Amino acid sequence: MRRGPRREGAFRSRLHEPRTAVVIGRWLGAAVLVCFLTGLASHLLQDPPTWLRDRLPPRPVQGYRITQGLHVISGIAAIPLLGAKLWTVYPQLFAWPPVRSVRHALERLGIAVLVAAMLLEVFTGLLNTVQWYPWPFPFRQTHFWLAWAATGGLLLHIAAKGPEIAEHWRRPVPPLAGRRAFLGAVTASVAAVTLTTAGQTVPWLRRLDLLAPRRPDIGPQGLPVNRTAVQAGTTAVPADWRLTVVGPRPYTLGLAELAALPQVEAELPIACVEGWSASARWSGVRVRDLLDRAGAPADARVRFTSLEADGPYRVMEMPAAYARDGLTLLALRVNGEVLDADHGYPARVIAPNRPGVLQTKWVVRMEVL
Repeated sequence: MRRGPRREGAFRSRLHEPRTAVVIGRWLGAAVLVCFLTGLASHLLQDPPTWLRDRLPPRPVQGYRITQGLHVISGIAAIPLLGAKLWTVYPQLFAWPPVRSVRHALERLGIAVLVAAMLLEVFTGLLNTVQWYPWPFPFRQTHFWLAWAATGGLLLHIAAKGPEIAEHWRRPVPPLAGRRAFLGAVTASVAAVTLTTAGQTVPWLRRLDLLAPRRPDIGPQGLPVNRTAVQAGTTAVPADWRLTVVGPRPYTLGLAELAALPQVEAELPIACVEGWSASARWSGVRVRDLLDRAGAPADARVRFTSLEADGPYRVMEMPAAYARDGLTLLALRVNGEVLDADHGYPARVIAPNRPGVLQTKWVVRMEVL
């Protein structure tokens, strides 16, 4: 007989039972599926494999804003769901004997890996939304592979528990007392964290944006920034700044010469991996016009280089589909004003359906590839 606080009969709540676990598990599974698929879309847009690089579409214009917004919203919603799910099943940790067979041992090991991967995934993702990285490993690559581990472990767990899930899928008669109140409390928790954070990407929820790390309407020229000119070391733009365009017919342009070219205005979102996004009116020169002047082939990729001295996105490559899109600009102004230093003065890239880290600021060079 086990003794102490975890002895037989110590868990008195009747809600530590399969039906409650199945209901919470359905909600958690839906959140994880949305989070995984939208996260995969974000990863492929930000760091595409070679075979996909030139096939990525610049439309829909709001594509990345929607998918990354859903990614962060579903990831935050998964936190209270994961807590409720673990509370429902945690007495199983103290089952006796702890291992009944080799199969049972493997099942428990798989659950341990699944729980560890899920906890790491949601909490490192949450800290990423505030750009806090108190760990020695690279966030983006670790987050990507943890997503595969967590999702794969979840699918294996569902397969192993399939018969039990099927048995408790439908509502029992009579219902268990207290279950409806518990599920209502979980629903209210999910709604609360969603409504108070989703406003950083959903405009009509902005008034409720109490807990999100960003207000998309606060910042220089009405837009937030992740990396300032001070952080990038670009506060002192050379007085003789010129844009260098390298191609079959290379040339350079000063700021006044760029401003004298035909200007195009487009309303485009700036959307960042942390989950915030905001639309603005950008105006500047079409990238495809600059490429045509350089004699670039229609299928050429373009490499942009920033004035930044260093940084992982100082150099950015853009596929031809984006470079040739009529909405892709080398922007000189935003919301009717000359770009603020924090928004990339004297010139920056803005393109549809692109992660914010690829909207290169402080551009000094374009190279036809």
